[in-house]
Amino acid sequence: MFIAPIFAEAGGSLLDSARQTGEAFGVNWPLFLSNTVSFLIVCALLYRFAYRPVLVMLEMRRQRIAESLENAEKIKRKLADAEAEHAKILQQADAEARKMIDEARAAAAVVAQTREQAAIAEAEGIIAQAREATVLEHDRMLAELRREVGRLVVETTGKVTGKILTAEDQRRLSQEAAQEIAA
Repeated sequence: MFIAPIFAEAGGSLLDSARQTGEAFGVNWPLFLSNTVSFLIVCALLYRFAYRPVLVMLEMRRQRIAESLENAEKIKRKLADAEAEHAKILQQADAEARKMIDEARAAAAVVAQTREQAAIAEAEGIIAQAREATVLEHDRMLAELRREVGRLVVETTGKVTGKILTAEDQRRLSQEAAQEIAA
């Protein structure tokens, strides 16, 4: 109906031609226009209440992923620091053990021949204790490192996946992390 005045100005034959074409195809202009307006309203509502919230959710998810990646980098740095500290402790323990060995040998050289056997036995006992202490410290540090890495892996995995992990999932992830550290 709104198009009719435009066609009337353009000429009667054009108006008749358009009307005949519309009738041939069964076009109902008021219904077409109302459907077009309805479609535009639905598009606006979908944009406002569906599309924008999805975009907001995707942005939030992108930020969470970025935070998780940052946390993973922090964990890697902490692990590297822990390994460096572990190596430092082992070097100190080794230096102390060597120092004890040297002291025991120096004391054994001074002692008379009869006391030499006792001094050597004592030095070997000290060496064994130092090695046991080193092994115990090493084992304790590894166990602590496994627990910490397992906890960090579980925490990071929970943040990355965005779900609460079950006790079984946490135990499994901790074991896997401990196995990778042991390897």
